[in-house]
Amino acid sequence: MSLLEQINADMKSAMKAKEKDKLQAIRSAKTALTLEMTKTGASEIEDAAAVKIIQKLVKQRKDAADTYKGGGREDLAEKELLEMSFLEVYLPAQMSDEELTVAVQKIIADTGASSMKEMGKVMGMATKQLAGKADGKAVADKVKALLS
Repeated sequence: MSLLEQINADMKSAMKAKEKDKLQAIRSAKTALTLEMTKTGASEIEDAAAVKIIQKLVKQRKDAADTYKGGGREDLAEKELLEMSFLEVYLPAQMSDEELTVAVQKIIADTGASSMKEMGKVMGMATKQLAGKADGKAVADKVKALLS
């Protein structure tokens, strides 16, 4: 079952169960995927592309929640975090800190990087290999820590 099919199935079950917040989050994901398919003219969307779009939606929710918390609107922040939790279900499991360290160390060894000057080379390879498995900021922080 593709990610889009899974989202459609979950949307139907959320409608039947009258889960308003979950339905809203799933609809936003389906809308984003549909817009991407329309833009490319495709009738289907690959799971890798769908994961990237959902990651973007999750990041938007997280940033909005942080902004709301900074403005003292805990009620709106909670709503964003709730929607984010519904969307995270469709993402692959994130790497733990230890797994990320091991993966970045292997990439540094593969590229032969030894200083911060070569961070771009390491980041290029790391973003390809760790796409969807780890947050880009976490990868960048780990690369900086291991190269310094």
